[in-house]
Amino acid sequence: MLEELLKYDTDLFLFLNNLGSESWDGFWLFVTHKLSSIPLYLVLLYLVWKHFQWKGALLILVCVAIMITATDQLANLFKYVLFERPRPCRVEDLQDQMRLVANGCGRYGYFSAHAASSMAVAVFVGLLLRNNYKYLPFLLLFWAVLIAYSRIYLGVHYPLDIITGMFFGGIIGWFFYKLQQKLSLSFRA
Repeated sequence: MLEELLKYDTDLFLFLNNLGSESWDGFWLFVTHKLSSIPLYLVLLYLVWKHFQWKGALLILVCVAIMITATDQLANLFKYVLFERPRPCRVEDLQDQMRLVANGCGRYGYFSAHAASSMAVAVFVGLLLRNNYKYLPFLLLFWAVLIAYSRIYLGVHYPLDIITGMFFGGIIGWFFYKLQQKLSLSFRA
C-alpha cells in the first residue's frame, strides 16, 4: 500500500511539475525565495504592532521565531532521521521526466520546511488578527499554498512532502497561537 501511495505521489508530482513553462520559472523562483516574503512580513509586523502595541508585538515576534525554528527542526528530523526520502530531483529515474527549475537540490525532502513554516505563520497570524481583518486569514492561507506549490513547480518536493509540511505547520501555528494567548494573559495578570 505504501508503494502504491508513493507511486501516486510521484505521478502527481510529475503532472504538476510538468505544467510549468519557462515563462513562469522566474515568478516561481521569486515566490519560493525566502526574501520575497519580507514585504508581507513587514505589513504583518505593522498590523501586529498596531493591535498589540510594543509589549504584545515583542511576545508575538518571539513566538514566531520559536515557531519557525520548531517547524524547521521538525522537518529536519523527518528528513534526515526518520524517513530519508530523496527529493524528486535526486531520483535518477525522474531526471528525464521532470523539470528542475531550482538552482540547487537538497538530499531529502519529506517533509517541506517551506510549506510547514509558511503554513505555521499563516495560521498563527491569521488567528491573531482574524477579528480585525476578516479576509487576512484567507490571504495568508493563499500565500502559504503558493509557497508550498512553488516547491513542486521547482522540482524539489513531492506533493506528500508539501501536504505533510502544511499539516504540521498548521498544527504548530495553532499550538503557538494558543501558547501566545496563555502567555499574554499571564503578562496582564
